[in-house]
Amino acid sequence: MDLPGHHLVEGPGPGTPLGGQAAAIAGRGARFAQTDQPDPVRLYAHPVRSGGREVATVVTTLALAPYAQTRQAALLGSAALAVLMLAGVFLVLRAAVSRALSPVEAMTRQAQEWSVGDLGRRFGDHVRPTELALLAGTLDSLLGRLAAVLRHEQQLVGELSHELRTPLSRIVAETGLLQERPRSAGELAAGHASIALSAEEMRDILETLLATARTGTGAPAGRCDAVEVARALVARSGEAAPDLRVRVVHRDGETWAGVEAAVLERALAPVVDNALRYAAQEVRLEVSGVPGAVLVDVLDDGPGVPADAMPHVFEPGRRADPTDGHRGAGLGLALARRLLVASGGEISVSSSGGGAAFRLTLPPG
Repeated sequence: MDLPGHHLVEGPGPGTPLGGQAAAIAGRGARFAQTDQPDPVRLYAHPVRSGGREVATVVTTLALAPYAQTRQAALLGSAALAVLMLAGVFLVLRAAVSRALSPVEAMTRQAQEWSVGDLGRRFGDHVRPTELALLAGTLDSLLGRLAAVLRHEQQLVGELSHELRTPLSRIVAETGLLQERPRSAGELAAGHASIALSAEEMRDILETLLATARTGTGAPAGRCDAVEVARALVARSGEAAPDLRVRVVHRDGETWAGVEAAVLERALAPVVDNALRYAAQEVRLEVSGVPGAVLVDVLDDGPGVPADAMPHVFEPGRRADPTDGHRGAGLGLALARRLLVASGGEISVSSSGGGAAFRLTLPPG
């Protein structure tokens, strides 16, 4: 466009939209303009100078429609690519998580199988990723606690059956005698008294063992005179061995112990029964008080405990001589030790050619 005469050298006519827009920006220096009708177009005016003054203006145009189409295509392509990438990432993550959780599922299934049929199995400390090692430790701990609960239940059932055997046998025997033949009034009264005494003993046994089992961490606290408990036990136990001399000797010192009388009796009873079973002529219970403890020594004049059996005397289910004809299950001494340890005491055994010597150490009362 020639500025002095505003003469259009070349371009669209002034009556067209582009011509009018070009004329509007001509002669005003370098500048941009844009029109949207009928199609988006961008215009640029570039001045032509001669002798320091602008003599003409060149106006160029650029159609923006292709760029808009390209932008729209790029937007749609980016959206499609994003969807594909998200789908790919989802599939990859799903596969990775499935592979990562596969050992967890296998360990969980294995622990479930072990909990049903093999509580002794454990995952152990094999080399594993940190998370799986933590899971293995947790499952091993749960299996251990489950095994402990099961052992406790089995032990309680065994102890109850062991302790109830003697009074139940007396009840059965007395009932059989009562039914066998007519008996005098005195014999009936004695039989009934024996049955009643045995039933009360069974009740006491149940209450003591169940109370001890419920506490979980220890026997019920209490206080009793160890001499009186020993004498009461001997008075009942002596009937089972009329040919033996059974006596209680109070040596010296304070004999009040910090244990419930029923608990001490349940702990002392299997030790006395063991002595009665193996004694030749005499069983002696010596009770004495020493600084910080009360001692009950159960002594017999039998053959003593074999040297190879000594380390296993207090193990559940272990008997010095399984062929001796005794019907016990080897739980009595183990029960005695558990009750004493739960009460803060202890039990030990020594042996010589003159018989066995069990020592019950009780906390002072």
